[in-house]
Amino acid sequence: MTTLHQFNNFTSDLDHTAIMPTLFMGHGSPMNGIEINEFSTKWAEMASIIPVPQAVIIISAHWFTRGTKITAMDFPPTIHDFGGFPQALFDVQYPAPGNPELAKETADLLHSTNVVLDHDWGLDHGAWSVIKHMYPEANIPVLQLSIDYTKNARYHYELAKELSALRKKGVLILGSGNMVHNLRMVSWDMIKGGGYDWALDMNDKFKTLITNKDHEPLINYQSMGNAAMLAIPTPEHYLPLMYTLGLQNGNEEATLFNDKAIGGSLTMTSVMIA
Repeated sequence: MTTLHQFNNFTSDLDHTAIMPTLFMGHGSPMNGIEINEFSTKWAEMASIIPVPQAVIIISAHWFTRGTKITAMDFPPTIHDFGGFPQALFDVQYPAPGNPELAKETADLLHSTNVVLDHDWGLDHGAWSVIKHMYPEANIPVLQLSIDYTKNARYHYELAKELSALRKKGVLILGSGNMVHNLRMVSWDMIKGGGYDWALDMNDKFKTLITNKDHEPLINYQSMGNAAMLAIPTPEHYLPLMYTLGLQNGNEEATLFNDKAIGGSLTMTSVMIA
């Protein structure tokens, strides 16, 4: 397994012409968007050790659509797609520009589907809660690519490969979700840390498969037993991981970070491929 220290040394020699790493971020609670905590601090650190991207494309668990869409406006609005949180969270604005030309280029790359250039969505909390810590000046174009809820994990894994050319152009492709995500079983007694046995077991299995580059069981997660179904009762938070893994080249390794279970039934475990 590649350590963060080893990756730090590796990235020191990279420049804008190098292939961009690709990331999967466990984003957790929307409150991480305004809190300075162990997770948001690591997001900021990750931004400091990878090349500065020319643009960011985020695949968020919170844009689940029929068909595939990509934001194509000059300035995507900040979406507050949640309820019951403090007003400070609703007050957040992340005014990063979009990039209509990149949206069109991305749509043209995705030959497996007809991509809709969208002017109605924006940046939801799965996107801005992470990216505002990484690039707080909001000076890097940010786009969102939706997840087609009619398609399975293999479809998304293969679709990601069609985006690989963008990594050579300095585009950071970032999946945002959670590997283990079962809100119905959250334990408030463990909200600061801790996981049920099944959650820890599945997270460990996921991590082993990721670091071994053994993607088939991860694609076919429904075949991994009852614990997998508890970890992934619905697929939207898991499918962003398929984009990160689908973009992995044969000579690239996985680095794990923010590897922590919270609330019993959630894990913040995140992955960098480089």
